[in-house]
Amino acid sequence: MSDGTAGASTIEDLDVRLEKHRVELTGYCYRMLGSSFEAEDAVQDTLVRAWRSYEKFEGRSSLRSWLYRIATNVCLDMLTAGNKRARPMDLSESTPLAQAALSPRPDHTWLEPMPDARVLPTVEDPAEAAVAKESVRLAFMAALQQLPPKQRAVLILREVLAWRASEVAELLDTSVASVNSALQRARATLAERAQAGADAAVSDPLDEEQQKLLERYVAAFEGYDMTALTALLHEDAIMTMPPFDLWLTGHDDITGFMTTLGSACEGSRLLPVRVNGLPGFAQYKPDPESGGFTPWAIQVLEMSDGRLTGFHFYLDTKRWFPLFGLPLHLEAESDDVEQGV
Repeated sequence: MSDGTAGASTIEDLDVRLEKHRVELTGYCYRMLGSSFEAEDAVQDTLVRAWRSYEKFEGRSSLRSWLYRIATNVCLDMLTAGNKRARPMDLSESTPLAQAALSPRPDHTWLEPMPDARVLPTVEDPAEAAVAKESVRLAFMAALQQLPPKQRAVLILREVLAWRASEVAELLDTSVASVNSALQRARATLAERAQAGADAAVSDPLDEEQQKLLERYVAAFEGYDMTALTALLHEDAIMTMPPFDLWLTGHDDITGFMTTLGSACEGSRLLPVRVNGLPGFAQYKPDPESGGFTPWAIQVLEMSDGRLTGFHFYLDTKRWFPLFGLPLHLEAESDDVEQGV
């Protein structure tokens, strides 16, 4: 074999070895940054840096540990601006329906949704898989954003990824005592922000009751049956719609919004998606100009005790639908055409 062929083989082998870590690194960077697209950019930067400096990698740690060190530095650099991504309820009080107004905020304001497949590696241990899903759910992600960047890294590495304190200390070039102190402070901050946990009761996989709840939700939403929808919503259910900062509480205001400002959603179709470790749907609403259905929102649902406690509509469809691999148009089904939908 010629030297050139051997060199090409080595490069291809390195590419394959690096690529194997993409999903878990994306999950790590997503938890750090709170942004789907920034996380993917950070991982791409990490892999490029690793590829370029591989000759300097002396094997003193595993390839995985080395990649996490690079990814951590990339994320910490990106977080120096101090921006904390949030949900609408992290920024303002709930708005009564009578005062509802759709006021958008810039994209960098918002905690962003993420397809499960891009951040949750396949693992055989059910307990490990459950922890991974819980750690990308919206409530936990929003709490992470309140931590200083290095505390955030320590908490994720220790509590989510189960690294030893000595491993985290080596990665961050600090002491074990410093890591333990940062972890204690991070835990205290999260405890102060602990909420009832709207999604705490979501099973993995969904149990029969939860599956039936989703089926009833699809029937109620696609039929735009507000009586049926009200029966599925917890009395304190929350509805958000980034990039708008408006958020609503309670089934009366939610269904009232859906029949007034949100009435254009009547006749929508829902396709199931897995997002942030939770059930969700891609919502397509009727397209009066070209027929069929046009993308409108990625919905993320939270549930507890047999009711929906939160549903969150992410409306920037030009960004979200390609990220989820979803079509940008649905044709009308034959029964829709016959009914004039």
